[in-house]
Amino acid sequence: MTPANETFAYETLSPWAEADPVSPRGLTAERPTDLAGKTIGLYHIWKRASKPLLDVLERELSRRFPTATFTWYQETSMNTPEVESRNKGPFEDWLKEVDTVIFAYGD
Repeated sequence: MTPANETFAYETLSPWAEADPVSPRGLTAERPTDLAGKTIGLYHIWKRASKPLLDVLERELSRRFPTATFTWYQETSMNTPEVESRNKGPFEDWLKEVDTVIFAYGD
């Protein structure tokens, strides 16, 4: 049994790590105002729904912008940015061919 005059102190710890916060910033690339006549890159990763999402987007955008063309790129290494993968050169070449890119995550 604890004596009535004895006190206890508890220290509460936060589960959040201390980190240097990064200020939010917008996209640096300008977005096209119109997709007519543009080459649209469709980038999909290994997630199950990524390609089906882009298939639907390609059909809808083709309907809305009949003069747009599409080119596909598939991620070559899971969980590795393409610019850090063995396929960096072909990826950068693909980027030079497109006016804009749509990326689908697919979870």
